[in-house]
Amino acid sequence: MALSDAPLLRALAGDRPAHAPVWFMRQAGRSLPEYRDLRVGTRMLDACLAPDLAAEITLQPVRRHGVDAAVFFSDIVIPLRLAGVDVEIEPGRGPVFADPVRTASDVDRVTAIDPDDLDGTAIAEAVGIVTAELGDTPLIGFAGAPFTLAAYLVEGGPSKEHLRARAMMHSDPESWNRLAGWLARVSRRFLETQRDAGASVVQLFDSWAGSLSTADYRAFVAPHSHAALADISLPTIHFGVGTGPFLADMRLDGVADGVGVDWRQPLDEAAAILGPDVTVQGNIDPALLAAPWPVLEAHVRDVIDRGRAARAHILNLGHGVPPETDPDQLTRIVELAHSL
Repeated sequence: MALSDAPLLRALAGDRPAHAPVWFMRQAGRSLPEYRDLRVGTRMLDACLAPDLAAEITLQPVRRHGVDAAVFFSDIVIPLRLAGVDVEIEPGRGPVFADPVRTASDVDRVTAIDPDDLDGTAIAEAVGIVTAELGDTPLIGFAGAPFTLAAYLVEGGPSKEHLRARAMMHSDPESWNRLAGWLARVSRRFLETQRDAGASVVQLFDSWAGSLSTADYRAFVAPHSHAALADISLPTIHFGVGTGPFLADMRLDGVADGVGVDWRQPLDEAAAILGPDVTVQGNIDPALLAAPWPVLEAHVRDVIDRGRAARAHILNLGHGVPPETDPDQLTRIVELAHSL
C-alpha cells in the first residue's frame, strides 16, 4: 500500500476506507510499560529532545496496537523550550514556567525571540528515524494551539479556569494579540519542522479552549489558530476540549480537514454542526477505557455508528489516554475497528 492510500489520509481527504482509521491521542507513552521502562532516569522534556528515545517511544504503540497512525512523541511546550523559555514538566502537575508572562514588558521579553531561529535539529532527526521505519503508516506531527500555550505562559503553569489569561484578553488586548500572534508563529515553526522531516498529517491541540466563551474564542483565539495552521501543505486536524459551544468555529474557516470532538457530544450531532465538508475525529470517552470490555465495546460500536453521519470518521478518544489504562483495552479497540 502506498502511503497516500493509508486509511487516515483517505479519511482526511473525505473518502471512506474499508474501516475507520484509529489512533489515540497520547498513545506514545503514558500507559505502556515499555515506555515507562525506557523513561527511567530521563526527564520528560529531555526525552522529547533525545532523537533515538523520542523515535522509539513514537513507534512503540504502532508495534503494540497496530494503530493506523503514529503520533510524534513530544510535548506542546517543547518549541518554547527551544526558544529559550525556562519551562519544566513537574510530575503530577504539568508544565511550570519560571517567569510567567503577565505584563506588556513580559510580552516584549518573549516576543523578542524570533521563532525562525528555533533549532529543530533534534526534532527533525527523530521524525526521520520514525518515518524510515513506519513505511506506509502515516506520522502525525502536532503542536499546541496559541491559546493553550498562552494559558500556560500567563498562568505560570496548569490552571482550571485560566483567569489571568482570559483577563489579559480584555484588559490588554494589544499585549494579548502580540503574545498569541508570536505563539502562532512558534507553533507553526514546530509543525513545519515535523512536516519537512516527513510527517504526513499535523494536528493542532487546543486543550484549554473550553474555558472560553464563544465571543472570546472568535475574537481573541481563532485568528491565531488559523495563522498557525493555514497553508501548511499537509492534511490538518484541529482538536479542542469542551469546544461544543463553538464547534463550527473549530473548522477555522475551512483550514481544518478534520475536527476532533471530545466525549461530551455525540458524533452525529457534531457532524450536523460541522457540515458535509469536514472529517470528524473521536470520540471514545477515556473514562470507559477502565470499564469491562463488553461495556467499552458497546460504546465503541456506538461511536463508530454515529461517525457514519460525517463524510468520514477517524476513531480516537475524546481526549488523551489516561496513564493507568490497560494497554490491552487499546489493542482490542483497534482490532474491533478493523473488523467492522
